[in-house]
Amino acid sequence: FVGNEQEVGRYSLILTSIEHQCTAPIRLTVIMVLDVQSLFSRLNEQASEEILKVEQKYNKLRQPFFQKRSELIAKIPNFWVTTFVNHPQVSALLGEEDEEALHYLTRVEVTEFEDIKSGYRIDFYYDENPYFENKVLSKEFHLNESGDPSSKSTEIKWKSGKDLTKRSSQTQNKAGKKRQHEEPESFFTWFTDHSDAGADELGEVIKDDIWPNPLQYYLVPDMDDEEGEGEDDDDDEEGLEDIDEEGDEDDGEEDEEEDDGDDGEVCPK
Repeated sequence: FVGNEQEVGRYSLILTSIEHQCTAPIRLTVIMVLDVQSLFSRLNEQASEEILKVEQKYNKLRQPFFQKRSELIAKIPNFWVTTFVNHPQVSALLGEEDEEALHYLTRVEVTEFEDIKSGYRIDFYYDENPYFENKVLSKEFHLNESGDPSSKSTEIKWKSGKDLTKRSSQTQNKAGKKRQHEEPESFFTWFTDHSDAGADELGEVIKDDIWPNPLQYYLVPDMDDEEGEGEDDDDDEEGLEDIDEEGDEDDGEEDEEEDDGDDGEVCPK
């Protein structure tokens, strides 16, 4: 049968294991199944190569659209900090000062290398800010020929006394609302963490979830506001029931007018 070295080795172990455990007819049938399976595996490899070529083609075709989108997003104040704060996994890494620093983030770009299988890079572009000197912070993820993952990133040049990776953990955001999780580290420690490049959750979230459509997180409604509105609606309904029982129609009309005028906001504050 045919196959890569890993498959050949695995099939050899199978043949060795059945040599003294199965009858000759069964061994022959197993060998025939392995032959078919190896051809099937080879076809899968060819399919993966074809899919990769298609991905590379369309990755290039997407670039002008990504560029146009970035130009438009640049006109929306605080777009990226709002997007990150609204994303549950990214928000879990953000303390109050992290959010303040991200207010200076003007652009995010994800670039997959020409050979998509070999990795990608995430670039964060910043305006002049009180935290660090860098205009661009980047982190790259690579896979070598043997499939071993690695990563490297920009060294952050912190301004005096502004190293957020050394700050104490925080449990409240600037609005004074308690977060739902502990925050032992800063978002910016991600740039120095290369311990497990093959399972970098934040990098995968930004590349595969946020980057394809960041607008879906920018426009996430404020759940606290929605809950508050729901409570108000309940109160109004109870009030209307009481009014109906008392037969006071005029007051009921006023309450309904108040409900009609309570329009929710679409864009983040």
